[in-house]
Amino acid sequence: MQVPGDWSTVLGEEFGKSYWRDLLNNVQRERQSYAVYPPEDQVFTAFRLTSYADTKVVILGQDPYHQAGQAHGLAFSVPAGVRIPPSLCKIQQEMCSDIGIERPIHGNLDSWARQGVLLLNATLTVRDSDPNQHHGRGWERFTDRVISMVNEKPTPVVFMLWGGSARAKKALIDTGRHRVIEAAHPAARANARDPFLGSRPFSRANRFLEDTGQVPIDWTSVCRPTDVAGS
Repeated sequence: MQVPGDWSTVLGEEFGKSYWRDLLNNVQRERQSYAVYPPEDQVFTAFRLTSYADTKVVILGQDPYHQAGQAHGLAFSVPAGVRIPPSLCKIQQEMCSDIGIERPIHGNLDSWARQGVLLLNATLTVRDSDPNQHHGRGWERFTDRVISMVNEKPTPVVFMLWGGSARAKKALIDTGRHRVIEAAHPAARANARDPFLGSRPFSRANRFLEDTGQVPIDWTSVCRPTDVAGS
C-alpha cells in the first residue's frame, strides 16, 4: 500500500520508520485470516481524493465502519446504495438543519473530499465486526502526523473534532491560526455535553473559510445523485 499524491512527499519520513513497516505487515497478516475493511485498494481513498495542497477542512473520525460493504476509505462515508449508518444520519440531519437543505438519499461523501475536505479516520483499517481491534498498532501515530502536517500549512484550516478521541487531537493544532469546531460525536446520546445536533459546523466552517479569503465548501454537493458503486 502506498499513500498517493503529494502526501507521499509530505509524509515521506514516516515511510522509512520501523513502526510503518510493522503496521503494514500486521494489516497484511490480518487480511490473510480475517475480513478487514476497507479493501486494500481503498485504505488511502481520503488522500487520493483530497491532496495536501487542497486540504482546507479536516473531519476526524475514529475507526472505519466494520460491516461488509460500508467502509471505503473516507471517515463517516459509505458508498452510494449502502444503508446510511446512524452516525452519518445524524450528520445529514445537522447539515439539513444548519444550511437548510433536504436530506441526501445516499451516504457517499466523496464530493466533499474532492473540494478539500479531508475525511480522516484515526485508524485506517478495522477487522470485520470488531471495532477498535486495530487501535494501538501504529495507525494513530501515522494519522497524528497527518494532522501535524496539516497544522503546518500556511493557509488556515478548519478542524472538525467530534467526540472525545477526536477532541484530544486539539493538542496538535495551532488554534491561533486554524479554526477548531468541537462537539460530541454524532453517535453520542442526545444529552451529551456539547451535543452534535445544533452545533452548526457546516455554516461555521464556511464562514471561517470566507473570512480567510478561501472558497467555501458546497456541502449540498452530497445531495446530487452519484454512482451507485461509490468510490
